[in-house]
Amino acid sequence: MRSSRSVTGFHVDTMGLRRVVIPLLFLTAALSLVFGQSLASSSEATIYPVSLLCADQEDPLAASHSELDLSWKLRAADASMRGLVQTAYQVLVSSSEEELAAGRGNLWNTEKVTSSGTRNIAYAGQPLVPGATYWWKVRVWDGHGVASPWSRPSRWTVALRPEDWHAKWIAKQPDGAEPEQAMPVFRHAFPVERTVKRALLSISGLGQYEARLNGVKAGDSVLAPGWTNYRKTVFYNTYDVTGLLKPGENVLGVVLGNGMYHVVKTPGRYTKFTGSFGQPKLIAQLHIEFQDGSSFEVASGNTWKTTSGPIVYSSTFGGEDFDARLDPPGWDKPGFDDAKWTAVREVNGPGGTLAPQLNPDIKVMKVYQPVKVTEPRHGVLVYDLGQNFSGWPQIKVRGPAGATVRIFPGELLDKHGLVTQKSAGSNERTGNQWFSYTLRGTAEEVWCPRFSYYGFRYVQIDGASTKRAPAAGKPLVLSLEGQFLYSSAPVVGEFSCSDVLFNRIHNLINAAIRSNMQSVLTDCPHREKLGWLEESHLLGSAIMYNYGALRLYRKISSDMRDSQTPEGLVPSISPEYAVFKRGFRDSPEWGSAVVLNPFLVYQHYADRRMLVEHYDVMRRYVEYLGSKADGHILSYGLGDWYDIGPKPPGVAQLTSLDLTATSIYYADIMALRLAARMLGKSADEQRWDALGREVSDALHAKLYDPKTGIYDRGSQTAYAMPLVIGLVAEQNRKAVLDKLVRNIRRNGSNVTAGDIGFHYVVRALGDGGQSGVLYDMLSRTNRPGYGYQLKKGATALAESWDANPGGSQNHFMLGHAEEWFYRFLAGLDLDFSRPRDEQIRIRPSLAGKISEARARHDSVFGGISSRWTLRDGFIQLEVAVPPNRTATVYVPASGPDSVTESGGPASKSNGVTFVSQGDRESVFRVGSGLYSFRARI
Repeated sequence: MRSSRSVTGFHVDTMGLRRVVIPLLFLTAALSLVFGQSLASSSEATIYPVSLLCADQEDPLAASHSELDLSWKLRAADASMRGLVQTAYQVLVSSSEEELAAGRGNLWNTEKVTSSGTRNIAYAGQPLVPGATYWWKVRVWDGHGVASPWSRPSRWTVALRPEDWHAKWIAKQPDGAEPEQAMPVFRHAFPVERTVKRALLSISGLGQYEARLNGVKAGDSVLAPGWTNYRKTVFYNTYDVTGLLKPGENVLGVVLGNGMYHVVKTPGRYTKFTGSFGQPKLIAQLHIEFQDGSSFEVASGNTWKTTSGPIVYSSTFGGEDFDARLDPPGWDKPGFDDAKWTAVREVNGPGGTLAPQLNPDIKVMKVYQPVKVTEPRHGVLVYDLGQNFSGWPQIKVRGPAGATVRIFPGELLDKHGLVTQKSAGSNERTGNQWFSYTLRGTAEEVWCPRFSYYGFRYVQIDGASTKRAPAAGKPLVLSLEGQFLYSSAPVVGEFSCSDVLFNRIHNLINAAIRSNMQSVLTDCPHREKLGWLEESHLLGSAIMYNYGALRLYRKISSDMRDSQTPEGLVPSISPEYAVFKRGFRDSPEWGSAVVLNPFLVYQHYADRRMLVEHYDVMRRYVEYLGSKADGHILSYGLGDWYDIGPKPPGVAQLTSLDLTATSIYYADIMALRLAARMLGKSADEQRWDALGREVSDALHAKLYDPKTGIYDRGSQTAYAMPLVIGLVAEQNRKAVLDKLVRNIRRNGSNVTAGDIGFHYVVRALGDGGQSGVLYDMLSRTNRPGYGYQLKKGATALAESWDANPGGSQNHFMLGHAEEWFYRFLAGLDLDFSRPRDEQIRIRPSLAGKISEARARHDSVFGGISSRWTLRDGFIQLEVAVPPNRTATVYVPASGPDSVTESGGPASKSNGVTFVSQGDRESVFRVGSGLYSFRARI
């Protein structure tokens, strides 16, 4: 049974206008209805546009020509109003802020367009100039035909095309030279003689870079640019550096790190793989506009200077060593004498097309202070930061010049209280990944790595002087903090419920998502840092409920396109920096992300661009799988990775490879069929429809026993995958679901499915109204599962269900419960590929002893929320729907007459329409606004 209710004081962001207490808004709405009047005059607009985006970014500094789509959200003039819609819009685009303010859309004036559309309005005005900035605003008309005020002005800057780069790639050495271990630094001085209006720096430094202007870091991103296959695509970043320029001499300085661009084996330091695209190099172009209308360009080339810098070792995997004695003060500021520096070499780029970075910037998003400091051995300090996360430590030290602080991060402690890196693939006590800092010898020195990060909770410092036991010649560590690095994709979701364990599970999963949400979705932030693809589609909804991940997913699809082989194979990791063997390179459950992700993006973001852009890539992959099939059956790959069987976790044990590989092949075909239909490819649609029937018939002939109703070996995964993917005939669905439930109960309500299968177990039970079974599974703490990991002290989701200390302790691949929390428990069932009235479903699930649950999601159309409370035999369900949308609400009740809304009969309430009566639930359709349903259960 499903249901819902409210909690006094729960705050919901009403389209971002302000945070308000929902019960008060419901009271306001109720009073409005009682007195039969709106709180706004009919002559005033009831909606207005906010949150203007171009290329799904706010005021982007590098919007590519192919991304010039405009979007906005709608805000209610009065939160108590219901059923608000947009009937038309008008967009103005101008060449200057002044032109826009005067109401002159001298580049594009759409006039009044009759449309409810607010997403992906393609720019269709006058041609635009790369590097130029344009201003725009929008107004809308509501359901009464009343126009809103104009929105606040917004702007975008057109990205540089490859042919717009006048800069040259530069490096310390000529092409073909063996890269040095010490990382190069670069500087260039230039004059500014007029008043600056605006200055934009476009730069790419490979593998990673830090740009500095007059001694100040440009922007706040780290680990830039995003990782790609540099022979196909090279990202650049653009920064507004107007405020960093000053009259007279200015200096642009750049530090490089190896990143994933240049990975070499170093004795004694951990390396997952080796591979190189060449020596570190950079390209930079600074465009300065002056108030008098003139402009000036600073471009990298042979007039720049370079030298070996203070980063004497740089490895994404092995760590980073910094010698402050090699960091001359003021090298990145005017007045520095660079006479001993050498001229740079102009070199070839790595081959990839220069393009603005797709993924959101990686930033320092949170800082952790130690919760405990111990000294397990004399001169050995161990800091407990209280949370396992991805990032680096920052230290403040004092000591003599040449003294070195060596920092070992790790997820766990050994029995002696020392840091161990065993969970990250090292068998040594302290491991073979570390950061080191050699002091300059000044009073206090603050340092953190720039280009190497790690997954850790604990930090160990060996050989340091301590305040209790000062040691001559040893550095004194004054403080240490942990800086949490992950994608700056906006937070768009919140969840909580009355069950403390479930809230802790939510936090456990979310910590792992954040830690692995980099420029790729990494598997773990230490041992591999590779973009294993199965997580991107199986955990896609979990990620998208919590974060605005559209641009990250566009980037991942770009990576897969660049990684696809001529045969059509999409490798299991992308970008494919290392070519693995057998199933670790080619597993259908992993490569299928190339087909399933674009449709997932359409479902969550109402964005069809990835389906259009990548249809041929998707098609080629499905055809590749077909070439590997034997009688339409695929029998290879990793299968249900890390399921719980009699052997240590790894390749699937309880479910055949035939079942998982062929099922995902069928899912790909069905997704491609839908894409073909949407894109008007009728012949393709018929082709995929016929192939799908053939694959389904083949799977059932080999893997289904019609007499017993058993799929494959009767595992949790074997029943759940066919149910969710749509392989099970309608007349057999209940029987198969019952078998899944019996399997779970027979196993003591313990999870046995793995990385692939548990996603489908969650969806099968949720869709089948069996959330009570999931409640029992997730509540277990004495057998491997989420509660078991928490009991063992996990602060981020571990790689294996039992949190084996030999495996990663920060791995989000098993985090499928997160989707259940949002979609089923709280009831936010969102799918913008469905018919409009069904795109938003509020259908909470009652389960176990949970007495309340609440979730908020700031969708691309605005804030949607659901919260329910059970008390004294009644359910209270409070719902928020954004303007211009409708929702279908499922209220647990024996009939519609027993349901009230805002104190009166629901079926007679303003904005509420009774739809149908289901099995102990009444179904209503509502327009935008705030609603409060109540029913006896």
